[in-house]
Amino acid sequence: MSMILSASVVRVRDGLPLSASTDYDQSTGMQECRKYFKMLSKKLSQLPDRCTLKTGQYNINFISSLGVSYMMLCTENYPSVLAFCFLDELQKEFITTYNMMKTNTAVRPYCFIEFDNFIQRTKQRYNNTRSLSTKMNLADMQTEIKLRPPYQISMSELGSANGFTHLSVAEYKGAGKISAAPHQRLEPVTLPGIVSFVLSLLCGALNLIRGFHAIESLLQNEGEDFSYVIAFFLGTASCLYQCYLFVYYTGWRNAKSFLNFGLICLCNMYLYELRNLWQLFFHVTVGAFSTLQIRLRQPQGKSPDYNV
Repeated sequence: MSMILSASVVRVRDGLPLSASTDYDQSTGMQECRKYFKMLSKKLSQLPDRCTLKTGQYNINFISSLGVSYMMLCTENYPSVLAFCFLDELQKEFITTYNMMKTNTAVRPYCFIEFDNFIQRTKQRYNNTRSLSTKMNLADMQTEIKLRPPYQISMSELGSANGFTHLSVAEYKGAGKISAAPHQRLEPVTLPGIVSFVLSLLCGALNLIRGFHAIESLLQNEGEDFSYVIAFFLGTASCLYQCYLFVYYTGWRNAKSFLNFGLICLCNMYLYELRNLWQLFFHVTVGAFSTLQIRLRQPQGKSPDYNV
């Protein structure tokens, strides 16, 4: 029989279970799938936001959004569009019901267990497909799945229960390729971080404009120094690289940000004759502020192992 068997809500960054449906099935197959749930919860931060794992006669589907993942177990013949519509309903209700600040600061497993009531009601409704009244949602989800199919997780990517293997390079339809190195998520963006990002873009734009003006001046006056053009464009590249380092995680990220700030300082020192003290102060201060925000926005840490 085609049906949804269980569902759970898990925090992405550390796999902390926030809520789950009450399951009474203690069969061997279900026990094995619970192990897969636990294994997947440890890898959520490395996976795309919509995935499917086929485990023989069962499928595990999940979607992730705003740092929370919604997972469900169903029989292998349960329609994919219904499965992801079910998860989408869980997501909308959870976001509406609970403050995201509470989910981010939760330390106790299953602290939102009362959400199980909604999970059970929704599960019963989706297990009785004749009573579903979400035809428009189903049509929208069908279109979305065709345009961006869920990433199919292989058992080899999942690893074993005792030792987890790194994700292999695999193509995620609609989302490019997943790198062999795990994708590290950064902490949520703060208001000072947004301000530093915008100011870095502004400094980059100012350097770019002055660089083009320097080229025009060079073409009109042969005695002009071409090195000023290079300094302006290097300043532009440095500001844009600061924005990149703030948004994405890379190896040696802090060291790169400090070296990049040093380059910004050198460029402004060289442009001392073309800028007044206030302009120099503005560019160097923005560079220092952006470097600080890059340093403060660290990768999300892992909490202790929780049983899912």
